[in-house]
Amino acid sequence: METTATTTKTCSVCANWKDLADGAGECRAKAPQTIVLTIDDETRVESRFPVTKAEDWCGEFTAK
Repeated sequence: METTATTTKTCSVCANWKDLADGAGECRAKAPQTIVLTIDDETRVESRFPVTKAEDWCGEFTAK
């Protein structure tokens, strides 16, 4: 009988993912996204990596 190994390609085992805490992390597969925030009549522009859950996945997976 032949056995087949399977790999779960989730964010938690991707080389592009930086663990933050509590099962969440930053996806660094692409450049940070620009976010415009308006707080107390003040507008700020920031760049951030998307935050994903450890069990999420996408088509950009790269093994560690």
